[in-house]
Amino acid sequence: MSAHPALDGWQTDNGQLLVGGIPLERLAARVGQTPFFAYDRARLSARIAELRAVLPERLHLHYAVKANPMPAVVQHLAGLVDGFDVASALEMRTALDSTMLAEHVSFAGPGKTDDELEQAVAAGIVLHLESEGEMARVADIAERQGLRPRVAIRVNPDFELKASGMKMGGGAQQFGVDAERVPQMLGELAKMDLDFAGFHLFAGSQNLRADILMETQEKIVALAMSLAAHAPAPVSHLNIGGGFGIPYFPKDERLDLGPVGEHLTKLAERVGKELPEARLITELGRYIVGEAGVYVTKIVDRKESRGQVFLICDGGLNHHLAASGNFGQVIRRNYPVAIGNRMDGDAETASVVGCLCTPLDLLVDKAELPRAEVGDLVVIFQSGAYGPTASPAAFLSHPTAAEALV
Repeated sequence: MSAHPALDGWQTDNGQLLVGGIPLERLAARVGQTPFFAYDRARLSARIAELRAVLPERLHLHYAVKANPMPAVVQHLAGLVDGFDVASALEMRTALDSTMLAEHVSFAGPGKTDDELEQAVAAGIVLHLESEGEMARVADIAERQGLRPRVAIRVNPDFELKASGMKMGGGAQQFGVDAERVPQMLGELAKMDLDFAGFHLFAGSQNLRADILMETQEKIVALAMSLAAHAPAPVSHLNIGGGFGIPYFPKDERLDLGPVGEHLTKLAERVGKELPEARLITELGRYIVGEAGVYVTKIVDRKESRGQVFLICDGGLNHHLAASGNFGQVIRRNYPVAIGNRMDGDAETASVVGCLCTPLDLLVDKAELPRAEVGDLVVIFQSGAYGPTASPAAFLSHPTAAEALV
């Protein structure tokens, strides 16, 4: 198909993209509408197998549900991963509706409401505390319910994950408790009727550099060891985050999992010696689901404007904000794209836009694509993570996109 790393493993048949082994036009007929997101279950399973082959057995693999909370995807992954991490009450209910045990579900995120905390305490999941105030609220709720919830402190480290797409640690953050304040918070926690489990440390996401990931993991484990000395009980839950990136753009090189796995094996051995009761966890979202999904939208008009071809589609940033560049890109770049029912046609330069009345609704800017006509299907790859739930679906009141696991 292409030398683009994002297109590795995708197959075609008679000029049509195959998703889950199904030709794209047939899949569109099966779904019953465009636009839609389709997730390939075989690719999901293969990614987990790839991770299992290099990660140490002692390291528990969790899925960050926020990356793609579609219930069918969560259900599929429940049989493949060791736990779920959620960021809202609805995600928690989706996780608990699966076969995953509640004790292997954790809940992180700033600004949890009392209703969410009530549900989480009653569910018996692990709560990642983001502040001293949240800890006090959890203690009050637990006393009213007559329960002793398992809690871990989310730590905002004094370092960040360099070269990450989105930094979530280091400096001033709304996430977690500053590392230097954690010992005092642990002292307060010891006075409460809470079951201390451990720590959650996360520095950033979407990193393609193995050396930087390994350096950050080293720092995370060292910080956890130092904080464990102040803990009121042995650490039984140690979530060291993830940050594994996927290639979106032509110059991106795939993350080299080999050295990362070897390094994590050494860290797991160290944790096993110094924190023998700890369940060591890595939490991955985008890396698990991102490359397993495509977004499919139909061309409803083809027009030329002063020499530029525009393929106008029935979907756009309202369904796939990230592909439009408005979900964290500093300099806008195209996601990998194809005309899914004309994979081998003669090429032309065209831009793909949605049907919204804003110039921001640009999915693809001046890309080389097979010549396409009204009714053809545009495919945006790398769309398995942060798709419909990360997009302003209600903007301009167009229909929502469907989702299918195939």
